[in-house]
Formats: sequence, structure tokens, C-alpha cells
Amino acid sequence: MEVKILDLARQYEKIQEKVEQAVCEQMKSGMYIGGKAVADFEQKFASYIGVKHAISVNSGTDALVIALKALGIKEGDEVITTPFTFFATAETIAMTGAVPVFVDVEEETYNIDPNKIEEKITEKTKAILPVHIFGQTADMDPIHEIAKKHNLIVIEDACQAVGAEYKGTKAGALGSAGCFSFFPTKNLGAFGDAGMITTNDDDAAVICRALKEHGMAQNGAKARYILHGIQDDLADTASADGLYNPYKYYNYLIAHNSRMDAIQARVLDIKLDYLDEFNQRRTNIAAFYEAELGSCDGVITPKVKTERKPVWHQYAFRCKMKDEMGNFLASKGIGSAAFYPVPLHLQKAFEYLGYKEGDLPVAETLTKQTVCLPIFPELTEEELKYVTAGIREFFESSR
Repeated sequence: MEVKILDLARQYEKIQEKVEQAVCEQMKSGMYIGGKAVADFEQKFASYIGVKHAISVNSGTDALVIALKALGIKEGDEVITTPFTFFATAETIAMTGAVPVFVDVEEETYNIDPNKIEEKITEKTKAILPVHIFGQTADMDPIHEIAKKHNLIVIEDACQAVGAEYKGTKAGALGSAGCFSFFPTKNLGAFGDAGMITTNDDDAAVICRALKEHGMAQNGAKARYILHGIQDDLADTASADGLYNPYKYYNYLIAHNSRMDAIQARVLDIKLDYLDEFNQRRTNIAAFYEAELGSCDGVITPKVKTERKPVWHQYAFRCKMKDEMGNFLASKGIGSAAFYPVPLHLQKAFEYLGYKEGDLPVAETLTKQTVCLPIFPELTEEELKYVTAGIREFFESSR
């Protein structure tokens, strides 16, 4: 039997008819970037998360860098974050000219450890950027207490956590801004790159909309006023779905080109209707793995804190024989993944920060031990039993 780490074709079969109809309608419309489809999805996503504003962008990476800039992060600032995450989290901090400051993580949840944040705060610290890793939120209450005490901004990297909750509030509504990725492998995945910024801050929303599109037109003028107090008299007449805006050639900020394709918006709009169903299926699979592997000698399964509702973007357990485990599963036709092989503070790109091995021991241990199993919603019971049987066989053969 072969069990892939992810099989997107199976999900497509479930939504094929609706998606193909929507995509064909969009192609016939002649509107391919922005427009009504994107505006409608933004509104629907904002409602789902429970925030006032959702600003579409073309990737989770752009969501992070634009949100950081919109909330005032600039050259020389320091932003505290986790080393156990995808590279883009810290990369985007560096892209603003700021300095990523890494804090070690919790052993059980793999999220940033709030107890270790305060000791890293300096006069240059401006923000905390927690990552809701693998779909379980960070411990947000103590993070907010620290942020309030030191007058810091909190920006969520929720790229793996769409639909996750902390004390009944969804990820993306737990900070000054939330950043999402709709990369195809995510729980809510597009058919290409796409992303979203969520916020309840009216000014931040205007600035994000300006920064994602060349700092131009009405949003550019409004953003310049918010940032610099300079008033420009521009009539707000452009239609939300108009192909041509007479003010598009008037630019007020140096910004980005980060617009969501209308076709991706149509796909995501449909898939959002299934998201809770898909996330529940992931939760059921995680429960199966816990029941089968929780008492397995040699396995340390991930733990869920009672105030958190994860969406299980990945099921990552710990095994001291990580590489051997991966190779054995591959020999059985079972897909697995090693997220992440190198902690960010030891990446070559961040050598200039001066970290060394041993500085953040929990994150370093996790990168040596975490193995991710298949957890996509369409897995069958037979496949799940095959996966867990393979893991038990590995440990029996290793004795």
C-alpha cells in the first residue's frame, strides 16, 4: 500500500464540479485580478475569522511583510519570534530592515515559550510575532500581558492555523494583525499562491491595502495621511470591481505588488465552506494517532492545551531515530516529512545574528526529532491503520 504525505487530488474530486463552474465563470468575466470575486472573499473570510477587515495578498510571506510594515516595524527595530517555524516568519522581519530575535519553544506544543520572552526584550524591541505552529495557537494571554507591559505590538503568524481557536477566539483575531497563507498544502489551500491579512485596526487595514498595491490611488492617499499627516484631495469614486481606476497612476508610498488573483478567490471562497468539515476530519485523524501511538515506546506525541482548539495542519510527533524512522516508513510506501530540519537561528542566512548551537536547546531538539505523518482529510481508516502499524513495526525491528 502507498500512503502519501498529502494527496490534493482527492480533495479536488469532492469540490470539482463547483470549482470548475466558478473558475469558468471567472474566466468568462474578463476580470482576473481583484474585483468583486476578491472583495466578496475578503468579506466572507473576515466574517469567518471574526474581524472587521481582511486584506487579500498574493502569499503568506507578503501578508507577514506587509503587516509588519503597516504596523510600523522598520529598520533597526527588533521583533521577537520563534526559531521553530518556516523561514518566511523571520525572513519577513529581516526584509523590513528589522532584526529577528529568537526565543525558545515549549516542548509539548512546539510554540514560542512565553516564559522566555521577557528576558529578550530591549529598548529596540517593537513587536512579538508568535507562530501558531502546525495549527495549534500559541499561549496568547501571557504574550499579550508582556506586550502590554512593554508597549509592544503582537502580530500573529497564523499561516498554518486557519480555523484554530484560543479560548473561543479564532487565530487571526488574537493580535493587532493576523497573517495567513493559502499555499495549496495549507488547510485552506488555493490552486496557487495567495494570502490574507486580518485586523480590527481601521488604519492598519488602509495601510495594508495601500502597501499591497503600489501605494496608489485612494488607499495610497489615505495611508499617507495616516502615516505622515499629509492631506491629499482625492475623490473616492473608483468602483470596487472597476477594471480601470483613474487614480491608479497616482502613487503616495513605496510599496508592493501583491494582489490576489480573482480565480484563486473563487476557489478559496468555495473551499472555505468546507473548511470546518475538513478541520474536524484532521482532528479525528489526530485523535486516532494519539490513541494508537500515545503509549508507543519511543514516540512522544504532541499535546493540546485545554484552552486551545487546533486544526492539525501537521501531526508532528517526536522520535529520537527521526531519520531512520523516515527511511523505514518510505520503504513501506508511507509518506512522512521532517519539519523542520534546521532551526532558524542556525540557518546560514542568519549567521550575522551570531547564534550558535546550544543557544535554543528545545527548538534544536525538535528539529532533530519531529516526524510529520499524513493527516489530510481524505485519508481512509485502512490507510491510517497501515501508517500506525508501520510505526510500531519500526520500533519492534529496532529493538
